[in-house]
Amino acid sequence: MNAFDATDGPEGAPKTSAAAGADECHDFNYRGWRFIYSARRMASGVYRPVVVCLGQGPGHREQALPDDTDEIGYATEAEALRHAQQQAMRWVHDRTGDGQGQF
Repeated sequence: MNAFDATDGPEGAPKTSAAAGADECHDFNYRGWRFIYSARRMASGVYRPVVVCLGQGPGHREQALPDDTDEIGYATEAEALRHAQQQAMRWVHDRTGDGQGQF
């Protein structure tokens, strides 16, 4: 099961699912792509970024982004959230041919 519920909340805002626990979801739009992301606290005490692409339009399927680095645990929630946004941006660049020169 995904970390996020595919059902939209009020006014189209994504809701967290029961599987996400206490994770707070954040919306992120980048170059026309929609994402939701969170930082999941692991049993070891580190935070793991979780990113789900909601796509560009109504027909797109929800897709959890794979880990993009070996370093998937961060000491603070803020670091994990920042990495989640960067991961989403890299994912878009990889699919649009923009490369990372846009950062």
